[in-house]
Amino acid sequence: MKLFAYSLSILLISVSTNSFAASAFAGKAKAAQVCSQCHGIKKTSAEAPFPPLAGRDEAYLEKALKQYRNKTRKSDIMNNIAAGLSDRDINNIAEYYSRLKP
Repeated sequence: MKLFAYSLSILLISVSTNSFAASAFAGKAKAAQVCSQCHGIKKTSAEAPFPPLAGRDEAYLEKALKQYRNKTRKSDIMNNIAAGLSDRDINNIAEYYSRLKP
C-alpha cells in the first residue's frame, strides 16, 4: 500500500510540474494560427516588413508578447493580436520560435 501511495504521489507531482512547462508542440500550433501570417515560420516573405522570429531569445519573446498584451509596448496590430493570448500561449510560442534555427 505504501508503494502505491508513493507511486501515485510521484505521478501527480510529475504531471503537475509538466503541465506548466512550455510546449514547443503547442507553440507550433498557436504560431501557425496567430504569428506565421506576418512573421513566417523560419523567415518572412520578401515583401513583409515584419521581423522573423525564428531563433530569437525565449525570454525576449515572452517579455515582448506580454508587453504587447498589456499595451505597455505600442503597436496597434500586435496589441490586438496579443490581447487574445494567455500566459501559457505566450510561453509556448516563445519556446517554439526560440528552438527554430533562423
